[in-house]
Amino acid sequence: MAFRVGSKLLRLLGRAGLRLVGWRAAGTAPDRGVVLIAAPHTSNWDLLYMLLVAAELGIEVHWVGKHTLFRPPLGWLMRAVGGIPVDRRARHGAVEQLARAFERDPNMILAVAPEGTRGKAPYWKSGFYEIARAAGVPIALGYLDYARKEGGIGPWVEVTGDRAADMEKIRAFYADKTARRPEAFTPPRLREEAAGEAGSPRR
Repeated sequence: MAFRVGSKLLRLLGRAGLRLVGWRAAGTAPDRGVVLIAAPHTSNWDLLYMLLVAAELGIEVHWVGKHTLFRPPLGWLMRAVGGIPVDRRARHGAVEQLARAFERDPNMILAVAPEGTRGKAPYWKSGFYEIARAAGVPIALGYLDYARKEGGIGPWVEVTGDRAADMEKIRAFYADKTARRPEAFTPPRLREEAAGEAGSPRR
């Protein structure tokens, strides 16, 4: 079970922390299981702001970690703060393991940073999309906007299987969100989209 942030005290602490740094939280906590996009992600500061926003909104966030991080003596702590161990050597891949985690906890909020790195990359990693599709849960558009000094949760995207159409909705949402290091932000685009376009017949 993840670290509980829904108590009144922790929500007040989250609000106080955001006000201290001149930020505010927007949106509401999901009332069902979702894959929560954590973007833009270009700085170590993103984690602090994400935790403060989560605290104020009363969100219990889970995250994915390599299975070796969960060994004694600190494995219990990793789980206590929302970590979910994934063994990439297992016969069942990471996507299937995380889809099963939603079966055990249908209301889980799983935060994923699709950029995969704080530096600019050619594409977003598609794991967030495949996990949501396999688990049958929507994608919630979490964000940090350094220009507005605002973090929170925007609309949800229901996964249809049409990557291009679903990603267009995601791209539209993040188009006006400013990262701490804008030059390092990876635009929302999947490698699979580019591959699909390359294989499409010309008209």
